[in-house]
Amino acid sequence: MTDQFELTDDQRAIQEMARKFTADAITPHAAEWDEKHIFPRETIQAAAALGFGGIYVSEEAGGIGLGRLEAALIMEAMAYGCPSTSAFISIHNMAAWMIDRFGSDDLKGRYLPDMIACHRMGSYCLTEPGSGSDAAALKTRAVRDGDDYVVSGSKAFISGGGENEVYVVMVRTGEDGPKGISCLVIDKDMPGVSFGAQEKKLGWHSQPTAQVNFDGVRVPVANRVGGEGEGFRIAMMGLDGGRLNIGACSLGGAQRCLDEAVSYTRERKQFGQPIADFQSIQFTLADMETELQAARMLLYAAAAKVTANAPDKTRFAAMAKRFATDTGSAVVDRALQLHGGYGYLQDYPIERFWRDLRVHRILEGTNEIMRMITSRELLRQ
Repeated sequence: MTDQFELTDDQRAIQEMARKFTADAITPHAAEWDEKHIFPRETIQAAAALGFGGIYVSEEAGGIGLGRLEAALIMEAMAYGCPSTSAFISIHNMAAWMIDRFGSDDLKGRYLPDMIACHRMGSYCLTEPGSGSDAAALKTRAVRDGDDYVVSGSKAFISGGGENEVYVVMVRTGEDGPKGISCLVIDKDMPGVSFGAQEKKLGWHSQPTAQVNFDGVRVPVANRVGGEGEGFRIAMMGLDGGRLNIGACSLGGAQRCLDEAVSYTRERKQFGQPIADFQSIQFTLADMETELQAARMLLYAAAAKVTANAPDKTRFAAMAKRFATDTGSAVVDRALQLHGGYGYLQDYPIERFWRDLRVHRILEGTNEIMRMITSRELLRQ
């Protein structure tokens, strides 16, 4: 009976590869990336050399064609070193997958080889200054003119904004609401593309974030992903996977902080004994472990459903994202408390994870929207 809850040998090998890469290439540098706001492009390209630039892009298109559970294992492993960098790679994977899954052969041929190698990196552009949770109200407009669309508008909070070469953008080609939205691939160097200043953020300092502006940008119709009016459906399908990945990033960051808390409480002495000998500390650690394992089980189950295209995949992805990101933040917060005053210092990694994981409860759909998705499906029955 246990085999359905165990990772396969292949999955363990993928996890081990990602853990080793993280230990060598990410963990030793993450604090400096955070402090100096360094975007580790070379490290991301090294991850791509292992296949992590096209994790669930099909093998025919040059990706490694893995399922969503394998992707979650990779994201979780990399987030153990740096959630910000792991999440950035997740977003790039989401953009590449959308092109692979819904793009024409021509579009895939032009973009995917460079994207899979991370020579060109991809941003996902849905949110606007005026439409966050109400994503279907987006205003960025694309007007057909012969063989081009002419695109005008702005996208907000874009990971990779100003640095990435490829922008997968949801635009309005038709009526108001979700049915009037299409998806276009826009290049950084197309005339009329510009960027706002880099946002100053609480966390996620290892990745650039900026507003992306389109001022009469001419985009070939050949750069459309899927049919006209299919953009919102494609964007939401991309988010099912993105939500799993961001949940996995919370699991990896929280696991790191739990491990740090276990070793710290063993070493830290007060009242003549290690604080790990106090029952209150033991109970806190037990709760952190229990909640983190519960979140992990739900996330892995949701990942299996998304891979299998199960009818309840969106609800499970939403539940898992909500639970994993809330739990991750709570575990890190308690790890910081267990470190006492030291936890608040940048000499220890905990405060960085506390900052990085906070945004996971907002992006890829806020946790309030996750509750709406979950309850909507429950009440529909």
